[in-house]
Amino acid sequence: MDTLIEKSYRKVRETDTLFVRGIMDKIDWNDRLIGIRGARGVGKTTLLLQRMKKIADNNAASACLYVSLDNLWFAEHSLLDLADFFVKRGGKFLFLDEVHKNPIWSQAVKNLYDDFPDLKIVFTGSSLLEILNARADLSRRAIVYEMQGLSFREFLNISQKTDFKEVSLQDILKNQKEISDMVLSEIKPLQFFGDYLKYGYYPFFTEGIARYSYRLEEIVNLILEVELPFLRGIETAYIPKIKQLLQIVAESVPFIPNIDGLSKRIAIQRNTLLSYLYHLRETKLTIHLHKDVQGINKLQKPEKIYLENPNLAYVLAEANTDIGNIRETFFLNQLSFNHRVEYPNHVSDNAYVAADNIEYGFDRKIPLWQFGFLY
Repeated sequence: MDTLIEKSYRKVRETDTLFVRGIMDKIDWNDRLIGIRGARGVGKTTLLLQRMKKIADNNAASACLYVSLDNLWFAEHSLLDLADFFVKRGGKFLFLDEVHKNPIWSQAVKNLYDDFPDLKIVFTGSSLLEILNARADLSRRAIVYEMQGLSFREFLNISQKTDFKEVSLQDILKNQKEISDMVLSEIKPLQFFGDYLKYGYYPFFTEGIARYSYRLEEIVNLILEVELPFLRGIETAYIPKIKQLLQIVAESVPFIPNIDGLSKRIAIQRNTLLSYLYHLRETKLTIHLHKDVQGINKLQKPEKIYLENPNLAYVLAEANTDIGNIRETFFLNQLSFNHRVEYPNHVSDNAYVAADNIEYGFDRKIPLWQFGFLY
């Protein structure tokens, strides 16, 4: 136990708070049980440690504890052992990372919530599938937040040391000139937009650009080769088929699924193919456009399929990247985080155009990069 405490202190001490993600101020930290789910690599651990550092300013250091459930300590001890020891010594705030590493974590967290009413718990997991599975068990207790990769605004704030604030969709539609004036008074956004599309979505770009693609490829393989078989029961023999499916999506502009033709091409049944497409969406490797996003089920065919973010295209289809597809992927990724996006039946006469390579828009033409300031 002393080792866990020492590691927690060290991690908090070494955590940088020069840049804090916008979600920090959107979470109601007064809730007793908070879940933060998001794709691997988007910065959940850093968020926990930054929150702990802020708490430690107003509390004794012993009031907070960070642990990752992949620590070997849990091979012989339970979460109950941890919480009991921690609370008896004045512990008030428990931060649990990588919770899906514990096969019974959702039941264990539920028990901690019930047995220690004065303890506040925040948990995260890199496995989106496992967090989704657990929500039913914790639905009456946990408030679960979604954490997205970096917006273009956040990328600029980190890489260029700016302090741009979020803008609303309504502001973009009505005040695009003022937004361009505000940003251009400090930087040239198009100078950095291409960099963001290639390596700006995941915060680990700050650790070095040279290994960025390698780390992102590792994340994709871990999701496909470990999480899908373990959490969705997909036979490992079919993983190459899913990789092939993901490659087809990556190289398309965008991918408009012909389910019958595709099932023949990769030699799997129609319903199995639709199920695999649904799982790729669950894991945040792809993002789908439907005519009606309400009531989506795993056997419903999407109208279009994109990779979840532009960075994935440069890893999965570097030799075949299409700039038009990259632009659409960026737009859909940034807009769909806090807005409902559907595939239209027809183009409205009052439609707007999101255009790349312009600093200022006019009339109903809006600079594409401005949509990267929505969160």
